[in-house]
Order: sequence, then C-alpha cells, then structure tokens
Amino acid sequence: MAGTGSSRRTFIAGAGAAAAAGAALTGAGATPAAAAEAGPTSSGRRVAVLGGGVAGLTAAHELAERGYAVTVYERRALGGKARSMDVPDSARGGRRPLPAEHGFRFIPGIYHNLPDTMRRIPFPGNAAGVWDNLVAPREMMFARAAGREDLRGPIPWPGHSPAELTPEEIRRALAGILQTLVRLPPHESAYFVDRVLVFLTSCDERREEVWERTPWWDFVRAERMSNEYRRILAVGITRNIVATKAEEASTRTVGTLGEAFVFNVLGRGADGPPDRILNLPTNEAWIDPWEAHLRSLGVEFRIGWTVREVRYAGGRVSGVAVEGPDGAARTVTADHYVSALPVEHARRTWSAALRAADPMLGRCDKLETDWMTGIQFYLTERAELVHGHLNCIDSPWSLTAIQQAEHWPSRDFPADYGDGTAVDCLSVDISEWDKPGILYGKTAKQCTREEVAREVWAQLKASLNDTGKALLTDTTLHSWFLDPGVDGIGTPHPTNQDELLIHPVGTLYNRPSASTRIPNFFLSGDYVAVDIDLATMEGANASARAAVNALLDRDGSNAARCTVHPMYRAPELEAAKRHDRWRYRLGLRNLFDLG
Repeated sequence: MAGTGSSRRTFIAGAGAAAAAGAALTGAGATPAAAAEAGPTSSGRRVAVLGGGVAGLTAAHELAERGYAVTVYERRALGGKARSMDVPDSARGGRRPLPAEHGFRFIPGIYHNLPDTMRRIPFPGNAAGVWDNLVAPREMMFARAAGREDLRGPIPWPGHSPAELTPEEIRRALAGILQTLVRLPPHESAYFVDRVLVFLTSCDERREEVWERTPWWDFVRAERMSNEYRRILAVGITRNIVATKAEEASTRTVGTLGEAFVFNVLGRGADGPPDRILNLPTNEAWIDPWEAHLRSLGVEFRIGWTVREVRYAGGRVSGVAVEGPDGAARTVTADHYVSALPVEHARRTWSAALRAADPMLGRCDKLETDWMTGIQFYLTERAELVHGHLNCIDSPWSLTAIQQAEHWPSRDFPADYGDGTAVDCLSVDISEWDKPGILYGKTAKQCTREEVAREVWAQLKASLNDTGKALLTDTTLHSWFLDPGVDGIGTPHPTNQDELLIHPVGTLYNRPSASTRIPNFFLSGDYVAVDIDLATMEGANASARAAVNALLDRDGSNAARCTVHPMYRAPELEAAKRHDRWRYRLGLRNLFDLG
C-alpha cells in the first residue's frame, strides 16, 4: 500500500539496493570473511545499523562522517515514526498524493541535538540546511467541550528577552500564565506553582530516588483538586504530551520535560521558540534530503529487510539474521552493529545468548509501550481554529491537532496535492485508545477504521463547535487517512506497528545505556538512557550520538567524538539544588515542599 512506503525516489533507490544486496549479504551459513569482500573504505571498518528511523539515520550520519562504511537495514521505510507518507490513490491531474503521517512533527526549542543534525543536512536555498525549514506557530489552544470557553494564548517569540531565574520570578511568571490562560482558582494555581518550584530546586538524588518513584498524580495532589485542575495540569500534561497516564507517570520524567519548557518560555537554554514544526510534509522537508545526503557520504540502504535475530558467539555479535524483500533468510556480518530499532521490536531480536552476555538487555523487557497514533482529515475549506497546536483537553481519546497547510508556505496545498479540492490537512494525534468514545461507546481499539475516523471527527466537533459557532462542518470534510501501522482494530486482536515508549514510575531504572557489555554491539533509540528521559526524536538522536561515541571508544578511533548536548541546567538554580542535596541527605523535605 502506498501509504506504508516513502517517496517514489526512495522506493526506486530501495529496489536498487535490494538488487545489489549480494555485495553485503550471504546465505545463512556465510562467514565474516565472505561478507568482508564488500570492499574497503577510508576507515576499513564496516557497521550494520539495524533500523532506519531517526536513531538509525543519526548513527549512520555520524559514522559516515568519520569514515565508516555504513549499511542501514530498514524493514519498511526510512524515517520510522517521523516519516510522512502518501495517501494511496489520492493524486489527480499530475499533482502529488495527499501527504499523511504517523503523527504531526513537533520540534520544540528545548531540542539541541536534533537541530544540530538538521543544520548539517543540505537543503536547496537554505543556509542552515533542513533546520531552516522549521517555522514557529504563533499560538496554542486548549479546546474545551460542553460550552466551556476555549483557552487560547500567544507563544512569546521571537525577540523574547530572558527573565531572571529566581524562584520569585518563576513563581510570578507561572502564576500569571495559569491565571490568564487556564483560569484556575487562585489557591490551586499557587499550589501548582509551589510544586513546580519543588521540582526545579530538587537535587539530582531526590529526582532519581524519590520523584522517579512518585506518580505525577500524587506529586501535584490531583485527588484533592478541582476537576479543572485534574484535567489540565494532571491528565492534560501527561496524557497529551508524555502519552502516559497521570496516575502512573514518573514525576521525574514529567517534571524534567516541564522544567525544560519553563526555561524555554523564559528564554533560557533554547535552540529556538517553544513550538516549531516543518514548513513541508516531513519527507519533503527533512527525510528525503537526509537520505540523499547520507547516500552522498557513502551510506547504503537495504529497504525491505527485516531483522530477525542478533546472534552471539565467541564473546561478540557474530552476525544478524535478516529476511530480505523476497522472503529469503540471510546473515549480515560487519565489524560493529548498532541496534536502532524501537524497543518493542529490538528486544524480540536479541537472542538468548546475547541477553546472557549483558543482563541490561533483559531489563528492557520491563519497558512499557502504548498507542499514540495519527489520523489526518483533509478539508475543502479552511477552518478558523487556531494558528498552532490545539489540545482537546476534554476529549475521551485525548486528541491533539494542528492545521498544517498554513505552515507550509512553500507549497500551495490545493494546487500541488490530491485532486485540487482539499485546501488543508487537520492532523490529529490520538493518545488514548482504551476509553469509550462519545459516538459509539467503544474504545478506539474496538472500533473499525471507519468508526475511529467518525469518532475522532465527532470529538473534535464536540470540543470546537460547542460555543454556538460551527468551526468544523461535515460538508467541508474531503477525506481522512488513519496511520496504516494500526491493524486489526474492531477485532479481538488489534495491533500497532508503531507504539510509543511510556514512562510509568521506575522506568528510569530499566533504560539501558548506549554501550553494552558486548564489545561490537551498541544501542540507539528513544528508550536508551539519555538526558531528556523521554521518548522523543531528540532522545533518539542523542542516543545515536552516544552509541557512536561508544563505538569509537571500543574501536580505538582517533576521530572526533559526537557532541551530545545535555538538557539545559539554569546556573541560578544550582545553589538551591546544592542546598536541597544537603536537606535530602538529612532526610528533610525540599525547602519549598509544604506538603
């Protein structure tokens, strides 16, 4: 199906790669010596990267720049969950197919590693490469249902001047935001701000040993508060942004992300505005140029190759069993191997012998994933919703969305895509798949694809058409497209090829490092322990850099190490954290923790 692939150019390149696969692949009984005949490179070392998502492409990029011969093995399409895709049979009159995606891209200013990579991907006419394709929405909105007023606010950028990061200034800024945008009772706003100050001034030990074990729901005392407080500051933050239930989510994870956004809004430690998206469909703006650049660096791609097992013998990875596009089993051999598959796929490929060699791999079985999947609605008239992201805070399925066409200035949507009548793409993420909806009384997993589309559309209208003005109308709905990675919904056995790592309490202790005890095997992916501590493209990128650095160390390479940018730490708060470390070791609460 066209929607599960990438561009035609990528498909042709993948077919050509498949035809040349014999240069790097041999039969199941092949020896490393046979595979080594693929040819020398400047470094003379070959790396097999397993997976072609953001983690895999980042690892390939960094390794190729350092002279390694890299082959990427990807079962489906380059870009992974970050890619865009074509809606099958949607093109007419020489236009491009309608663009679809697993979910809308969000590249906030708290990211530093991913933007650095984007600056190094050439794009015609852009001085800063693909990074110049990032644009900043002007505002955001919490869309309320049942006639309650929608909460809409501007995003303060560009020209935003940094504020002082004293506890009093942070308290003033956050209280103003909550009282202006969220309009909670003053005592609840004040309490939540105090909880934020507790986290901001907590030492690392308290975060890792206490807040990692504390659910966000308990940390913010949601049970004692109003429904408004719970919906926005407990459920809204965790389910819509971190894709984890508030009752289970690690306070350390939620707080770390929130801390970064607070600093970003206050103008500190930012690569750019708090909200950024691409000015084209993802493959056009980013993935296709990245693939072209990596090919220019000598990276080879095997698209349609599925990793089945990472084999272990003689104290190291001896080869990787793969299945080719023709269904034939082969063994890939290389000097080093970087596993860049999502954790739910990666851990199925780790053989018993490999797991025995590094018990850290076994702990990955405890990592949990959940569904967060996108659906796109194509409209024949532009709906006047909001110039940025909207969060349907009261929707049973925890919907977030953005109208994309206005942010794609370099494309004329109706002239360039589909049949020429769709003028906008409303891209929606469904974060909750296990609660009944408002139309059929069924969970998303219990609905058919058509029922999911109708239910999401009904929930959008309930959030946006509830104040007397019909912003979304059935007559303007052109068509819809649900991520093809979801299958079997409406049956007893629903599946999702693209689940998302979630972060219940204790997740930190099961996240592996990029370096393993196996000398030629490394891990890359958004489940690997990095500073951001969240399943994000930034985490995938940072983990790939860490994996490459570990590989260079093991190889004794004199190549420059990848820069791994840490999360921003405000120097003004370090004294408070040192004070809190003293209190923590004495068994005392944080200074701002009043209970």
